[in-house]
Amino acid sequence: MMLEVLILVISFIILLSIGVPVAWSIGISCVLTMLVSIDSMAAYTTVAQRMATGLDSFSLLAIPFFILAGQIMNQGGIATKLIDFAKALIGALPGGLIYVNVIAAMLFGAISGSAVAATSAIGGILGPRMEKENYSKEFGAAINVTASTTGLVIPPSNVLIVYSLASGGVSIASLFLAGYIPGILMGLALMLTAAFWIKKKKYPPGESSSFKRIMFTFLDAFPSLFLLIVVIGGIVSGIFTATEASAIAVLYTLILSGIYRQLNMKKLYNIFLSSVGTTAIVMLLIATSMSMSWVMSFENIPQSVSEVLLGLSDNKFVILLIINLLLLFVGTFMDMTPAILIFTPIFLPVMESLGIDPVHFGIIMVMNLCVGLCTPPVGSVLFIGVSVAKTSIQKIIKPLLPLYIVMAIVLLLITFIPAISLWLPALFE
Repeated sequence: MMLEVLILVISFIILLSIGVPVAWSIGISCVLTMLVSIDSMAAYTTVAQRMATGLDSFSLLAIPFFILAGQIMNQGGIATKLIDFAKALIGALPGGLIYVNVIAAMLFGAISGSAVAATSAIGGILGPRMEKENYSKEFGAAINVTASTTGLVIPPSNVLIVYSLASGGVSIASLFLAGYIPGILMGLALMLTAAFWIKKKKYPPGESSSFKRIMFTFLDAFPSLFLLIVVIGGIVSGIFTATEASAIAVLYTLILSGIYRQLNMKKLYNIFLSSVGTTAIVMLLIATSMSMSWVMSFENIPQSVSEVLLGLSDNKFVILLIINLLLLFVGTFMDMTPAILIFTPIFLPVMESLGIDPVHFGIIMVMNLCVGLCTPPVGSVLFIGVSVAKTSIQKIIKPLLPLYIVMAIVLLLITFIPAISLWLPALFE
């Protein structure tokens, strides 16, 4: 078994290091590992079969629909409405546009379920405005990048659906409810960090806003915000499944964008084309990751890892800390979707043996990997944020460092205080 494990790990690392795409690296390393155990034709067909079987899930239909809904929101004027509301609500504070960035990114990320969409949409609109008002371009980009990841925890979230699949069927409704408080807590922590930075830079108060203005922008943004009520309310109440909710989200955003008069046929064509491309990439990642999960199970890797971890300590807090460190390391080198699909079957049995709720562990895992999206060398959200802000990674790292520390502190709170994640699901049981 040791030989197979070495082939799997070393081939995967080598393929990644020479620039082979993640999905191909996973698939090829799976085939190479199976070639040691069985003959070539059986190895090829087994990996192909596991890839096809991995995609044979009704729950996975939610992913392309939510991707499409996020693309429609990005192009349909919804981001502008949310920014206007956030600006009216809190823009009068000193350094108000920084707070607006956080709130708008949280709202848009939650509605679209995509950190990349939130980074590009909010950064693209607020970035030039912040630069015009002499805000630091680098700190603005750092805040945009980190705040956008909160939308992966605040539902609806594609990655929580992927975790439900990888965990063997943890309730999507429970995961969605569990994500609210951790996501909001992370956003508030980022705003608190920004407040210290704003005080240090002595930014003046922003443009004041009247109650009338706040109500007007709220009513203007309410149809967009109402999507959260429709989707989450429908899932939690049992009216429809997450997959059905994703289709409703697409229909709702299409109607809303039509009302806002922000879409035409050319834009719609590009939206569908972009959504198909993104879906293809995500589904290939899921297929190969499911194949790798099966190969690891075939080679008894989860059981071996479980024995090693439990051999180190029987204290669940120590094991949680070790797994957090491992996931933070994984997140810096691997995209979120394959990381969840590959490492959930490895770590979840350890968590369950220590009495840790699978819903709680799902939030811990996603929060860990959110940090990885903001870190080099593979952080997709980081690269999008840098590109939108027209700056460089070297310049953005310094303002990111205090934000990394705050994200780590919130992660530890969520890890060691289960009630933060589990209070809302317990309330709706």
